[in-house]
Amino acid sequence: MRIALVSLAAVAAAAVATPAIANEVRVEARGGVIWDGSDSDAVAGVAAGYDYDLGDKLFIGVQGSADKVLASDTRVSWGVGGRIGAKVLPGTKLYGVAGWQSKFCRYCNSAVGVGGGVQQDVGQRYYVKAEYQHLLVGDHTPDADVGLVGVGVKF
Repeated sequence: MRIALVSLAAVAAAAVATPAIANEVRVEARGGVIWDGSDSDAVAGVAAGYDYDLGDKLFIGVQGSADKVLASDTRVSWGVGGRIGAKVLPGTKLYGVAGWQSKFCRYCNSAVGVGGGVQQDVGQRYYVKAEYQHLLVGDHTPDADVGLVGVGVKF
């Protein structure tokens, strides 16, 4: 988790050094719940991404993340993915998300996640968000679901 925080801090420092543009770099802390048919556990993590405007109403973005299930015998899961969405109101983004993430534990499988979310600006630089993903695990392992809420800063 320390490596993830240092990496995201480096991305944030680089973003601060760049001039302001319509597109945005974002860094966030997030937490939530992961569940499957029989268990549920808390999740905490960080993410960094870049959104590119496709006109006034649409955007596309990329994201990297580091999340940890807060249970024994788990490890940080690294993720990479993207999102596409619409600016539905001033300061409000509605989006679909897809990505891949590494294993949460030694004997788990990596997963592909699909879902959606909403992001709401709070002032000029800050935002809050809520996101849901269905994780397609495969290899006869039950799929899982993740609900996340986050708070972030835009550069």
